[in-house]
Amino acid sequence: MIDIKHCAARLPAQDLERARAWYADKLGLEPVEERPGGIRYLVNGVEFALYQSAGKSDGSFTQFGFTVSDIEEAAATLRERGVKLEEYDIPGLTTRDGIAEIEGNYPSKGRGERACWFRDSEGNLIGMGEIVR
Repeated sequence: MIDIKHCAARLPAQDLERARAWYADKLGLEPVEERPGGIRYLVNGVEFALYQSAGKSDGSFTQFGFTVSDIEEAAATLRERGVKLEEYDIPGLTTRDGIAEIEGNYPSKGRGERACWFRDSEGNLIGMGEIVR
């Protein structure tokens, strides 16, 4: 057995300063720590980091997600800050005004979710959801 102590997400950034500004301006997040080539964030006990990378995600899948208490309010704030919400109309996922109603969830997380997706300055696809109980 591996004695895992902690888990954290890592998101690539081609321009770390541009990414820092985006996360501050659009999501109101400030790093808790920095190192050469990396910026670490801590949001309500959950850690993620942006790291300088020559590579980038193709943006075809959700790489990280935030849970919010009110998806309508969060989506409106994102739009006010110039963030474009993704629109989907594919089998099993349709958005209306950028927000999807998703049936089913992990049993401990309620009966469903309302969610939206958007891209950060580096093209990473980020999800944001409200748990439906």
